[in-house]
Amino acid sequence: MALSHPITARFPASRPDILQLYSFPTPNGVKVSIMLEETGLDYEPHLVTLADKDVKSEAFTALNPNGKIPAIIDPNGPEGAVELFESGAILIYLAEKTGQFLPEAGAARAEVLAWLMFQMGGLGPMLGQLGFFYKFAGAEIEDPRPRDRYINEAKRLLGVIEGRLEGRDWIAGDYSIADMAIAPWLNALDFYGAKEAVGWAGHPNCIAYLERFMARSAVQRGMKIPKRDG
Repeated sequence: MALSHPITARFPASRPDILQLYSFPTPNGVKVSIMLEETGLDYEPHLVTLADKDVKSEAFTALNPNGKIPAIIDPNGPEGAVELFESGAILIYLAEKTGQFLPEAGAARAEVLAWLMFQMGGLGPMLGQLGFFYKFAGAEIEDPRPRDRYINEAKRLLGVIEGRLEGRDWIAGDYSIADMAIAPWLNALDFYGAKEAVGWAGHPNCIAYLERFMARSAVQRGMKIPKRDG
């Protein structure tokens, strides 16, 4: 079986009959690889770097016109092949496909989805901007206002999570796709070198939560998928 998609010219599939993951091990990327490892679904990962030659290539934008990882092609969707981008949408799709890590209905499902959207609309974008202004090119800007804005917003969001985790092991009842979305972004604070700036040490619930998350064997595998070159 050959996948009929332009992306296969640049990222050929050796097993086109299984789910294809196009990603890079960033906080957004590992959400999906962790979910795939947690569910046990068979899949083939492809490393798509953040360089324009990969994420902005015609091959990749044919799958995700927004030019961002991750994206998937599932040849075994409910009504045929499914092409999908946006990490949150992929998590929901995989949860519904497998019947895992997302309640089927009711208030419990709504709660998980609310916290997933909290990550998608708040935690991820704000911590991503924090990384830019604290570690990457934005750190060269002398005006402190952009950096201070995202440091303060990161502190606020950590306070929200800290309060939510009081008396809870996981963010929305049982371990779920909400945790797979949120925890990798908390872990990114170390990579950004921003833990001290945002007062990480003053959030014991967040610290214990991230330790629980990182101790999971599927998380440890998923954090390294796709394997980086070199």
